[in-house]
Amino acid sequence: MLTDLEKKIIALLQTDIPVVKRPFLEMAQQIGITEDQFLSVLKDLNDQGMIRRFGATLKHQKSGFKANAMVAWKVDEDRVEKTGNIMATFQEITHCYRRNPAPGWKYNLYTMVHAADEDECYAIARKISKATGEDEYELLFSRQELKKTSMRYFED
Repeated sequence: MLTDLEKKIIALLQTDIPVVKRPFLEMAQQIGITEDQFLSVLKDLNDQGMIRRFGATLKHQKSGFKANAMVAWKVDEDRVEKTGNIMATFQEITHCYRRNPAPGWKYNLYTMVHAADEDECYAIARKISKATGEDEYELLFSRQELKKTSMRYFED
């Protein structure tokens, strides 16, 4: 079970981290503890595997990436792990997941590609196909963003 302090810290980490010299000091002050206490709890949560990483969210449309596509791949199950590991090495790939195919849908491995335009997304998929030997895939382009939020585990 998480303590109330751990929940408060996790709730804070779900928000934007301040862009200042000492962001954790500022965050610690928001909940009335010292920076050392805040960092100690973070270290403990990390050591327990509760927090695995911190990540930045880039608004790709504002940074020049006008196209993105989920590439759905059909990969033999005995090759999924090896193929997925190869795909994950491409800097153009931001996500790589194996999922169970739905009835009537043959694809089981998914990668997310971001690029300047759709033609570049296709070129990236071809490059990945060549590197892995996997040639059954479909590009599913994002047409409209209806919602995009990070997971919220604890509210303030």
